[in-house]
Amino acid sequence: MFDNLSDKLDNALHLLKGHGQITEVNVAETLKEVRRALVDADVNYKIAKSFTDTVKEKALGQNVLKTLKPGELMVKIVKDELTELMGGDAEGVNLSGNPSIILMSGLQGSGKTTFSGKLANFLKKKKAKTPLLVAGDVYRPAAIDQLHVVGEQIDVEVFSDKEEKDPVKIAERAVAHAKANGQNVVIIDTAGRLAIDEVLMKEISSIKNAVNPHEILFVVDAMTGQDAVNTAKAFNDILDFDGVVLTKLDGDTRGGAAISIKSVVDKPLKFIGTGEKMEAIDMFYPSRMADRILGMGDVVSLVERAQEQYDEEEARKMQKKIAKNKFGFDDFLKQIQQVKKMGNMKDLVGMIPGAGKMMKNVDIDDDAFKGIEAIIKSMTPEERENPKIFNASRKRRIAKGSGTSVQEVNQLLKQFSQMGKMMKMMQGGGGKKLMQMMNQMR
Repeated sequence: MFDNLSDKLDNALHLLKGHGQITEVNVAETLKEVRRALVDADVNYKIAKSFTDTVKEKALGQNVLKTLKPGELMVKIVKDELTELMGGDAEGVNLSGNPSIILMSGLQGSGKTTFSGKLANFLKKKKAKTPLLVAGDVYRPAAIDQLHVVGEQIDVEVFSDKEEKDPVKIAERAVAHAKANGQNVVIIDTAGRLAIDEVLMKEISSIKNAVNPHEILFVVDAMTGQDAVNTAKAFNDILDFDGVVLTKLDGDTRGGAAISIKSVVDKPLKFIGTGEKMEAIDMFYPSRMADRILGMGDVVSLVERAQEQYDEEEARKMQKKIAKNKFGFDDFLKQIQQVKKMGNMKDLVGMIPGAGKMMKNVDIDDDAFKGIEAIIKSMTPEERENPKIFNASRKRRIAKGSGTSVQEVNQLLKQFSQMGKMMKMMQGGGGKKLMQMMNQMR
């Protein structure tokens, strides 16, 4: 996400980041390029101009040109203003009710149904909630079926009634069902249209008046760019929602909606969808997103994702195995599964400062571990436990069984051996030896 914008902003700020003389003239020229980059990313021209005017005013007001490191300070001002433009502080979902009622709104095809499932999964796993999904789209039977499939995937109950054609009654009965069954969050998926119309707005307003939701979220497809912002404004004028959800932000999107939606509707961007998996949902943190847009990575989110997958008991078992030199391929496979749960690989690389820029022309496939997994799964239990027994015939058998080459099998065995030595050194505190080894591996 934001690759093109990041590149253009990096090019625009290149002179100021260097050690050349910075003047009012080249600050103005740089900000002109910044404005152009924002407009190219589908940010409304007025918003882009207001943004660069504010940055220039602050830079001159703080006498940036006369400081020791004007470039660094200038980039900080751009980052701070970008954070402010996207909303400043992160805002979570309101869960004050019992049950907390969340009403989903948006056009057809925006990803409402899928996001409803992702949100239920997020609240169940990260907030220890017991959600109930409600199929409130009475016009598309496929939408009801889709929500049931999603509910099964995440093990969350779905309330529906294909015979009932009044979405207001469905919503009211669903809330009563949740109260009777101890479910503390009700997520109501509603019907969408291909365009904003009176019938759609009247229906969702009726549901709102009937169940008094604690939170109304507007779901919009990030790939529709400036249209997403305009649609959000039209919905907000009638519905007065509480927050925005941007889906498909992992697609080929220019990112303008994420940057400008807060300033147009004056409602926070609360969540972003970053992939197809049920786990591919993130709370929106303006400061972290500003860091990523400016190529500074997002280490905090990366660490948070790693911690979510961290199992202390499993880690202790691993440490004991490493200490006894019994770390095998089954253990390695578990580690791979944990990394995969953290999210799509390209997104993870983008969170490492500087890595996104270095890897921008590299196609990082979500199936990056597929070959390794196939090789390990083609091994016998004995081979997985004791890699020292490998010989030429075993390698040929594994290569054939995994659809890879003997060379790839040899490469994995070599990497596994080096990784084992590193782990042993890290436990023994052999920092110097570890650095030497890493240099040899380059």
